[in-house]
Amino acid sequence: MPGSDRVAQPYSPQAPRSVVAIRPRAFSVNQQTAADNAFQSARIDAEPGEMARAAYAEVTRVHEVLTGHGVEVHLFDDLSTGLTPDSVFPNNWFSTHAGGHVAVYPMWSPNRRLERRWDIIEMLKREYRVQDVIDYSGLEQDGLFLEGTGAMVLDHLDRVAYVCRSNRADPVALERFCTHFNFEPIAFDALDDAGRPIYHTNVLMCIGTRFAMAGFDLVVDEVRRAEIEDRLSDSGRDLIPLTREQVSEFAGNALELEGSHGLILALSTRALASLTSRQVAVIERSASIVPLDVPTIELAGGSVRCMLAGIHLGRRTARPRD
Repeated sequence: MPGSDRVAQPYSPQAPRSVVAIRPRAFSVNQQTAADNAFQSARIDAEPGEMARAAYAEVTRVHEVLTGHGVEVHLFDDLSTGLTPDSVFPNNWFSTHAGGHVAVYPMWSPNRRLERRWDIIEMLKREYRVQDVIDYSGLEQDGLFLEGTGAMVLDHLDRVAYVCRSNRADPVALERFCTHFNFEPIAFDALDDAGRPIYHTNVLMCIGTRFAMAGFDLVVDEVRRAEIEDRLSDSGRDLIPLTREQVSEFAGNALELEGSHGLILALSTRALASLTSRQVAVIERSASIVPLDVPTIELAGGSVRCMLAGIHLGRRTARPRD
């Protein structure tokens, strides 16, 4: 859905050119995460094998569409035998950062800890300039969790980590990450319809280069809400408030990427259908919208942003641009 008034943008540190995606073979709704993930479907009519095949096909299609837009997708297959039902969401267990830095995170659910794959870290070292890998996973032994760019929505331009307090975002782990990676933490409380903390910040908020969209009204404290809005606005971004209903449709779970012809916003078809024409117009001032159909994967409580781990690293050999 290209916008006729879209302004071409130069390279932005906010929008990665490459991502990691995991194609699952044993996808299912994770029972260990149901307690605090209100976005997860409680009733599933499809057979497990049918769901797994559908999820596999959805990731395959995501790879094809994003590649067609000039985004490099490092696609890995999950060959585990049902032990990692949420493996399709790799952005929770690792992140990458300019300057050659990689972080590996402590995960709240025991079966999600099995998702960490050192072959992916080794691929990053081979293909990109990696200076160090900081492994926080040992914090699990102390009951301290920080689920990557699910728990944190990072403003790479203004160096701010926006974090909704939850089981998945411990303040001690957050402080350690922000100290190591030079981010300012801005933590806040946001509640779902049942009055429970939003489990991951990235279902609530998306920060692009020239815009930020978020369910600001879900932030409990009005003063903190105003501070977040002011900080994002002061960074020069257009603000797109999302309603509670739009957040529940995964409208906040989107990721800005750099394609071969400029910035794109990857989000699900379900999320796009919930946006108003005015909200779409604001996005299209700076980015083309690329809808991706992932209805099976969304049953597990995450959407497109959760599926893509952005690579903010310099390549060892520059990839030719179309």
